[in-house]
Amino acid sequence: MSLPHAILTALLEKPSSGLELTRRFDKSIGYFWSATHQQIYRELGKLEQAGHIRALPAPVPARGQKKEYEVLPAGLVELTTWVARSEDPKPLRSSLLLRMRAAAMVGSTGLRAELERHLALHQAQLDEYLVIEARDFPAARPRPEPDRLRHLVLRGGIDLERFWVEWLTHALAELGGE
Repeated sequence: MSLPHAILTALLEKPSSGLELTRRFDKSIGYFWSATHQQIYRELGKLEQAGHIRALPAPVPARGQKKEYEVLPAGLVELTTWVARSEDPKPLRSSLLLRMRAAAMVGSTGLRAELERHLALHQAQLDEYLVIEARDFPAARPRPEPDRLRHLVLRGGIDLERFWVEWLTHALAELGGE
C-alpha cells in the first residue's frame, strides 16, 4: 500500500511526469522505497482513476507529449490519513542472514567473500548518505520542519548503514581467516 503514498509524496514535492518520478525515485525515495518504472506508471493510472491525482493540462497540446501529474485534494486527504495511521513494524527479511543460518548446517564455503562484498556495498551506501547529509543539511543552518523531517529520514538511513558496517565487520572478525 505504500507505493501510492510514496508517489503522492513525490508529486506534492514537485509535479512530475512518470519518467521524472522514476528518476527522482532513483535519487531519493528509492533509497528506502524502491519501485520499477512499470510499477510507477501502473500506480499513476490507479491514482488518477481514484481521483487522487490529475494530469496537468499541456501548455501546447502535442501528440506523444509526456503527462505531468499533480496531487488533487482527495490525494492530499489520502496521504494525510495514511501519515496519521498506526502501523506495526515489519519483521526483517534478509537473505544474507538466512544464508548464514544455512551455512551453520552445510558449511560456510564462500560466505566470507559474500560478507566482504556486503560490507563494501554498505560502506559505499553510508559514504553516499554522508555526502548527501553534508551537502543538503549543513549543521549550522536552522531548518524548517520539512527539512528536519527529510534529514531524520536520511539519518535513519545513515544509522542503518552504520549498523550493517559494524555488524559485518564483527561477523568477519568472528569468522577469522576461514
